[in-house]
Amino acid sequence: MLVAAAVCPCPPLLVPQVAAGAAPELDAARAACADALGVLAAARPDLLVVIGPDDPGTGTDTAGTDTRWYAQGAPGTFRGFGVDVDVRLGSPAAESGVERSPALPASLAVGAWLLEHTGWSDAPIEGLSVREPIPAERCIEVGRAVAARAARVALLVMADASACRTLKAPGYLDERAEPFDTAVAHALATADTATLKTLDPTLAHTLKAAGRPAWQVLAGAGEAASLAASLLYEAAPYGVGYLVATWS
Repeated sequence: MLVAAAVCPCPPLLVPQVAAGAAPELDAARAACADALGVLAAARPDLLVVIGPDDPGTGTDTAGTDTRWYAQGAPGTFRGFGVDVDVRLGSPAAESGVERSPALPASLAVGAWLLEHTGWSDAPIEGLSVREPIPAERCIEVGRAVAARAARVALLVMADASACRTLKAPGYLDERAEPFDTAVAHALATADTATLKTLDPTLAHTLKAAGRPAWQVLAGAGEAASLAASLLYEAAPYGVGYLVATWS
């Protein structure tokens, strides 16, 4: 059963070494993420699942699935962004099969970095990536299954909102982006699973809102949980919507 969730953005720029001289611009976002992870720790979960979008262009794995699991201790790296920074998804567990786990996609690597820098050691960890195109119904189904993996499950949901908030945004300016992000922010601030479930995958894709599948997994996991929610951060630096929220 879901007992807590933290929603954080997943740009590699959250890692100061990647952001370099621009690192202070996301200090407030990093601080909000640290506060959100504190809520997860306070919930004392039996299992933490870190969820985020897979890297673009990965397709499906050999089993033909639209999700991929990562063992505790799975490795990730930011070397592709020009910095010598490696991470792991928690400390490798005994008999975890980490040697067979694929490398973390960027979203989960950012999640692993956040966990390392908040000193997470409270519960076993697993990672789950979700891949486009994945329909809303499938995301909700996955979320329900994730919530049933332990008696007390917490989620760290790594998810960016639209990338079309300004003329210089990665997706250029789209007037629909700000209303879309505002609706998502309100849903996260109120634990409104119904709104998250009905997010339009086509519109989200057009607005480059990579977090849509992960938010809908959260909606499936939290539909019966009756959790209180709080929005800790809402901004659009670089024209990309970043949201931090907690459910507990």
